[in-house]
Amino acid sequence: MPQRIYVDGEWVQASGGAAIQVVNPATEQPFDEVPRSGPKDVARAVEAAAAALPAWSARPVTERAGLCAAVAAALGERADELTETIVNELGMPIKLTRAIQVGSPIRTFMSMPEVAAGVAFEEELGSSVVHRDPVGVVGAITPWNYPLHQIAAKVAPALTAGCTVVLKPSEVTPLDAFVLAEVMHEVGIPAGVFNVVSGTGPEAGEALAAHPLVDMVSFTGSTRAGRRVAELAAAGVKRTALELGGKSANVLLDDLDDAAFEDAVRKGVAACYLNSGQTCSALTRLLVPRERLQDAERLAADEAVTYTPGDPRDPATRLGPLVSAVQRERVREHLRSAAGDGATILTGGPAAPDGLERGYYVRPTVITGVAPESRIAQEEIFGPVLVILPYDGEDEAVRIANGTAYGLAAGVRAADQERARRVARRLRAGQIRINDGAHNGLAPFGGFKQSGYGREYGRFGLEEFLTTTSVQL
Repeated sequence: MPQRIYVDGEWVQASGGAAIQVVNPATEQPFDEVPRSGPKDVARAVEAAAAALPAWSARPVTERAGLCAAVAAALGERADELTETIVNELGMPIKLTRAIQVGSPIRTFMSMPEVAAGVAFEEELGSSVVHRDPVGVVGAITPWNYPLHQIAAKVAPALTAGCTVVLKPSEVTPLDAFVLAEVMHEVGIPAGVFNVVSGTGPEAGEALAAHPLVDMVSFTGSTRAGRRVAELAAAGVKRTALELGGKSANVLLDDLDDAAFEDAVRKGVAACYLNSGQTCSALTRLLVPRERLQDAERLAADEAVTYTPGDPRDPATRLGPLVSAVQRERVREHLRSAAGDGATILTGGPAAPDGLERGYYVRPTVITGVAPESRIAQEEIFGPVLVILPYDGEDEAVRIANGTAYGLAAGVRAADQERARRVARRLRAGQIRINDGAHNGLAPFGGFKQSGYGREYGRFGLEEFLTTTSVQL
């Protein structure tokens, strides 16, 4: 039970003495709590990070990256504990939690020596020498849906770049961050280099974004919250990196044969429902040729009902609960609104799944019969809700795909690989998957438009935490 926050290499009492309960979304029962930090706690952590910055940034990058690799090894030794922790606080099925929620952050920390080797920290440019220097103290504010994964995506490259960090994890899924703090301490990360303050966004998060000693804020979360972070950071003219919402399109082109089309639709359901749809880059809009709409509706509905909701520890469960009562009600409200607007709910809907009156569960849902401009096809829902949209011709498909305020991710399926690549190049999205292209943890991730700016992962993610100095010789 985390009773203290981690500041300047020590576990210290938060100033206010209040606590935030952590609730198991499968049972709706509180099972732990974390301190509710306020501005005084944030200031203490930021001051510690600022004091630690000169010595940490002066260490060779190979040492900093090597310590990140040591963090990865130590996290691996605690993989079972982390899996249990994240299943309890998030509710993702246990096999997926181990592979994604625990495996991915370990790989991110482990990749830092390789990533750092690909960055030119110093280069000659005519009569000048250009240095890539750490931006300074980083305030990292992370979300609840991939808690440790998103922490690693910020903390590992920031530390490798030579920055010091104050982390404010989501108050909904905070416990994994405390395990990481223990690991940081064990492997010898110096005092003040990494700090954790738990608390709410309006209290701890806003204090962190606004603090004058914070040089950069890296934020992942909703577009609404991202606007507030950017507003607070702008007052101090500090750098921000924002990874925000999405309403991503999955475009199935008209050259797919029947078998390939069926495979694409079924995999399209999976691309929407991962983590119960609580994924910012989920492909939540399935775009199909109008003449194949009925086939797509039938196939998607048939596939959706195979996503059995239930206990995250049951091997038969394919869909865990949503993370909170607030999130469940948000999704249900979207579904009620869509039905009121005349949408056809092919399967699912706002009612609780049969036999699961307890837990924050929603039915896996497929919706059709809506216009591309409708609310259900425009707003991020963050639940297992797939919207099918027909199109007439490639140009209209591109127009519909690009026709939202977001631009985080997209998918294209086609028999002709070159055609798929041409269509992908017309889409305004930061990461596009073509024909089941494999995930690459070193490739940049981030968005266009209201999905934010800045990139995470690999060399591109590390470079977000660097600035340039030119020395004229």
